[in-house]
Amino acid sequence: MPALLTAQNCRDNIHLVVGAGPLAASRCTKSLEVGARPILIAPEHDDIHFSLAKRVEDGSVIWTKKDFEDSDLTTLGREEVDHIVDAVFVSTGSKHPLSIRISSLYGPLQIGITTSGRGCKLASRIRREIATLLPRDFGAAVDRLGTIRRKIWEEDKLAELRQGQENTQLEEEDEETENQKHTFNTLVKEAEPDPELARTRRMRWLSQICEYWPLKRLAAISDDDIAGILNAYRRNSHSHQQSVQQAVEAIKARKGTITLAGSGPGHASMLTVATHEAIKNAHYILADKLVPAEILELIPRRTPVHIARKFPGNADAAQDEMHELALAAMKEGKDVLRLKQGDPYLYGRGAEEVVFFRERGFQVRVLPGITSALSAPLFAGIPVTHRAVADQVVICTGTGRKGAAPEPPSYRKSKTVVFLMALHRLDALINSLTGGKDTVNVRKPWPKTTPCAVIERASCPDQRVIRSTLEHVCRAIEVEGSRPPGLIVVGAACEVLHQLGSDKQWIVEEGFKGLDQTPDGMNDLVALQEVRDQSLLEDIQAKVEAKSEVVSDVSMPVPTVTDSRISS
Repeated sequence: MPALLTAQNCRDNIHLVVGAGPLAASRCTKSLEVGARPILIAPEHDDIHFSLAKRVEDGSVIWTKKDFEDSDLTTLGREEVDHIVDAVFVSTGSKHPLSIRISSLYGPLQIGITTSGRGCKLASRIRREIATLLPRDFGAAVDRLGTIRRKIWEEDKLAELRQGQENTQLEEEDEETENQKHTFNTLVKEAEPDPELARTRRMRWLSQICEYWPLKRLAAISDDDIAGILNAYRRNSHSHQQSVQQAVEAIKARKGTITLAGSGPGHASMLTVATHEAIKNAHYILADKLVPAEILELIPRRTPVHIARKFPGNADAAQDEMHELALAAMKEGKDVLRLKQGDPYLYGRGAEEVVFFRERGFQVRVLPGITSALSAPLFAGIPVTHRAVADQVVICTGTGRKGAAPEPPSYRKSKTVVFLMALHRLDALINSLTGGKDTVNVRKPWPKTTPCAVIERASCPDQRVIRSTLEHVCRAIEVEGSRPPGLIVVGAACEVLHQLGSDKQWIVEEGFKGLDQTPDGMNDLVALQEVRDQSLLEDIQAKVEAKSEVVSDVSMPVPTVTDSRISS
């Protein structure tokens, strides 16, 4: 392969030299001549070259006495480039296993940015920003596309040799060129009479795939896609239509995907952008029954939706049904969205579903959601932590596996506890909290005077908050009724911003205005701004009228003030 000689400013660069022989000594000498700082990597028992020993002794070369490790490339470099070494010289020979290994450590895709010494750490940041914009594992896609290219080249070259055309050159593209050749979109017929165009047909087809396919689609290219493309773009295919159809089938024969996403506490604006995008792009959506209607309304009409039939005593059967529906859809090549309330990994059985689908050969994408365990108290005006009041938060479930009642946490004055899925067995929960000791460990009971709050349908228009104490909360729910889904917050933090009062057993607050409420004084600010605008307009009108009196021979429309606007 022809080499390109380049000149670089290597002053203060870190050059890693692997080996201890004469070639390593020469590399170190050249590095020092250009102002670089060479680091020698070689075991202590190696027979180091005499000139190297002298440079190590005078301190111009640093000798790291050990075998080379992959991490050396990313830990021994300069701080301003994230400790990545600037150059590596392997003096053990080009065919030595270590040389081959080092050259292939970072895969086929490498991104380098330079600010020519003017950007401090900016070059490193720019490189990271560019890398984050690329699809995940894009280097593997580059490697697979390289496999396609190599196979096409080998097959076409072999065909040329069979035809006795040993001196013909197959079309090569320059991947560094910004624009494509003028022949890039030239039509190539199936029975192409021009042998030059026929020879390069498949290679240019591959070039067009690289140019036009979305990067996300290229990143997802699989070995089956490679086989499909090679078969579909055969050199001696019988018909163009057949080739196109095979290409389409190769793309369609993709593996479906599964995404687990949290829909947040309920309000549509609490949905993450990532989950919203997943809702819009999914082929099939499997939603939990507690996902609010406001979220379900965001699903496009074209997308089929199945709501989980999870009812008391039927949760496991309903979960199995969701699994089977997801598997069936993915086997058809569909992108499935498993839409959950709150966050998938917080009492959402998310990890169980990840394990289930992994065991069946599907990788799962998991998108976080805003959990009601923290957002619901916020919407109810309860800071779960507050200096000198609450220094820890515990999130518990009120219903364990198979409906069993889990052991509640022990009392501590500075502790805030949020119980999810507990309102249907509130009496038993309060009794266990305020009761005595458990059978194994000494558990301090919670005082019955401890403040608490039941928060139902948090962030939805019909949100309700019932503030009470452990002594009276069960009676409050009995009188006011239930409005699921809901949770209960227990602890002194419940009274930081809202005091119940000694004369009341509970209070009820209806409605949610957390995102629409106008801050105090905002109306006054708006009114003040309107007054200022009016004064400004009156000043403008006065100046215009004064000017019209001076220039009396010029006909000029005079603006008038109407509803804080200028009209002529």
